[in-house]
Amino acid sequence: MTMSNDDNTSVTPSEPGSPSPAPEPGSPSPAPEPGSPSPENRRGWRSNATVLALVVAVTGTVVASVVTPLGDRLMKVILDEPTCPGEACDGKNPKNQGCAEDAKSFKPETGNPAMLSLRYSKDCQAVWAKIERGNPGDQVQAKAAGHGERNAEITYDDDQFTQMVAVGDGEFQVTACAIPQAGRGSKYEHYCIQASEATAWR
Repeated sequence: MTMSNDDNTSVTPSEPGSPSPAPEPGSPSPAPEPGSPSPENRRGWRSNATVLALVVAVTGTVVASVVTPLGDRLMKVILDEPTCPGEACDGKNPKNQGCAEDAKSFKPETGNPAMLSLRYSKDCQAVWAKIERGNPGDQVQAKAAGHGERNAEITYDDDQFTQMVAVGDGEFQVTACAIPQAGRGSKYEHYCIQASEATAWR
């Protein structure tokens, strides 16, 4: 069916359901629907998402490094200033200061019922004493000639160690003693062991 408009131009209506005519070459692209992102915006969002993912990954790595044992030890060292070596180690916990990492021991294999030992850290220039088979109330002592003395008591279980005694980087003589609590029927009597910088530390 053909219809006429006001300027007598004939127009043939399209059939219902028929496809819209293709745009002529050179005609502008249809404007995007309101609210839909442009291709440029979509590329920007993807770029921002990539950056955010990288930031999260880096942050996770940093947090993981802090909660590792090494990070934990570093935090303890910071909170327990001044740090070792030398005189700054005197009276400090060898584990918290990291001195136990390079430490070597002198522990006699015979005549040592309390498994008493001396520990020496060359890096920290300090010694401490340790007891492994004591009883609550027993004491362990570390004494360095001309330097100082440290004592510790077993509060539970059967082992304990003293704080450090600084000995410097030269010659030294140290003594460790296991002191049972009186009246508790200990399996050993008060005894001591001795060592020096020339001892075969292992």
